[in-house]
Amino acid sequence: TQEQLTTIVARPDEPFVMVNLLRYKRDPEGHVVGHTSYLAYSEAVLPMVAAVGGAPVWGGKADSVFIGDDRDDWDAVVLVQYPSPSAFVEMVSSEEYGAIHQLRLDGLETTAIVACTPGMIA
Repeated sequence: TQEQLTTIVARPDEPFVMVNLLRYKRDPEGHVVGHTSYLAYSEAVLPMVAAVGGAPVWGGKADSVFIGDDRDDWDAVVLVQYPSPSAFVEMVSSEEYGAIHQLRLDGLETTAIVACTPGMIA
């Protein structure tokens, strides 16, 4: 939303990490059908992330929920570091990104993306 974009832009001009929680689309029988579209999106977006100075930090399959409920049953988790909020906004606002964003939408049933400031928890 515009409010969420405004919140990202208001962050300090320093590196931050986006935690991407991903649940792929499924067919009526519950089989994952969105992984292929999301994989195509990932392959297309990685050069864009690098072009603004970002980099993937970690990614993996979410195997099980230890604390939480069904809403927290994600398929994958991906961490991406960006050098600044302006670099992230530059990327997601570009025509090049707009051209591939539908692949992301086609692949995901739902998602949560959390902007995080690196550092130890006090």
